[in-house]
Amino acid sequence: MGFQLQANEQDIESLIKARSNENVDKITTVKMPITCDLQTKEPDLSSNETITSDDNYASWIMKFPSALSMFDQMMNEAKGKTIVVFLDYDGTLSPIVDDPSQAIMSEEMRSAVRAVAEHFPTAIISGRCRDKVYDFVQLTDIYYAGSHGMDIMAPMRTLRPATADYQTRTVDQMGNEVVVFQPAQEFLPAIQEILKALEEKTKTIRGVTTENNKFCVSVHFRNIDKEDYFELEEQVKSVLKDYANFHLTRGRKVIQSRGQGQGYPIIVSSIPKETNASYSLRDPSEVMSFLIRLAEWWNSSFLG
Repeated sequence: MGFQLQANEQDIESLIKARSNENVDKITTVKMPITCDLQTKEPDLSSNETITSDDNYASWIMKFPSALSMFDQMMNEAKGKTIVVFLDYDGTLSPIVDDPSQAIMSEEMRSAVRAVAEHFPTAIISGRCRDKVYDFVQLTDIYYAGSHGMDIMAPMRTLRPATADYQTRTVDQMGNEVVVFQPAQEFLPAIQEILKALEEKTKTIRGVTTENNKFCVSVHFRNIDKEDYFELEEQVKSVLKDYANFHLTRGRKVIQSRGQGQGYPIIVSSIPKETNASYSLRDPSEVMSFLIRLAEWWNSSFLG
């Protein structure tokens, strides 16, 4: 997760123009690959995500301090600037679960996101299909970027005429008028071919699930035996070799992206790991605490 500071008002145009970045962390900007991504999960084959060493984590947290403990300093630096909030979904707004369809967002988290979105432009960015994320979140007046930016939905009021390419005006599930930006429509037939081929190639590997995220395909292997991982990777590569416009990317449990420019990149993790973030939060409960505090900061700063 993360939020970005801008001197000017943020709108959908800046989201659309966000550039692709190869690095992986839950932070500030939309990942916009030129071609669609086929997403797998990096081989984290441990049974669970627990802190393996208190000393290691203590050393790591010194390098990437908690965004909660640094909150006042961050807000002091934010004075006079527009704050724009970018959030991942899996592992940030919902817990990581074995079954991706059960990554349910709590009502308390929904309330926290709603409170932040009332005061700051807020976007939820995910490798998942945008419709799935919207169904989980069920909030209006925020930006949704699914398939790593290949499928963006924004409130109609944010649209500028200069961003008209690939746009469709429609209504969301709640009847609100929105604009949808989908620059990869031409790849949809190929994505369906890839999905079908992957399902066929991986069906003999126990624990594998494939997820159709419309403009990308995710291959989940959290539940496979570790000795099957390299076979799975070879099967995925064998499918992609016939599709030059597609590429394989990896993530540990959720797909993350690195931000550019001014901002506060925050990694959400309970274990030490390599990252380009500046700050950290341990889990979704700390994310919720941070969002609540951010909304309270706005109220105290502007309402007295």
